[in-house]
Amino acid sequence: MKIGYARISTQEQNLDLQRDALKAAGCDRIIDDSASGGKAQRPGLDRARELLRHGDVLAVWRLDRLGRSLRHLIELMAVLEGEGIGFQSITEAIDTTTPGGKLVFHIFAALAEFERNLIRERTTAGLDAARARGRKGGRRKKLDERKRQLAVDLYRQKQHTVIEICQMLDISKPTLYAYVDELTDIIST
Repeated sequence: MKIGYARISTQEQNLDLQRDALKAAGCDRIIDDSASGGKAQRPGLDRARELLRHGDVLAVWRLDRLGRSLRHLIELMAVLEGEGIGFQSITEAIDTTTPGGKLVFHIFAALAEFERNLIRERTTAGLDAARARGRKGGRRKKLDERKRQLAVDLYRQKQHTVIEICQMLDISKPTLYAYVDELTDIIST
């Protein structure tokens, strides 16, 4: 069975062009959706995936109707491939039920992985360069050094509950515990 998936982002848009193309491509059923492509969870896409079985094909008018990011598309394609479900994009002429279509998608996946690796390398190089200049990464501390010491002292005195200390200093429990751990590390070294 070939199931078509048609998506619009806003109610002002019209699904007719997509529906017509999917019917012409031989879809047995077409599932409509009205949701942003940036959302991973979309009711129409979820419904289409529920209907798909091993050997079926999911068809879309264009790749951007299925997802906005290449990463999301590749993840979805991996899931579909694992379930034995094919994929067709009419406009881009991609059909993963053919060797050529699989090749195109594997090239997309390789390019996406390459891009992720480049981003990781640039991030690491930037952090290393900043450390070499004496800069430390991470968020600024919510409290200055004197107030951090006060928070830890109050915690160690055990005269106030953790919640009371957090409310007095307007910090969260994880922040308080981080300050306690930080000062314990400094004292132990």
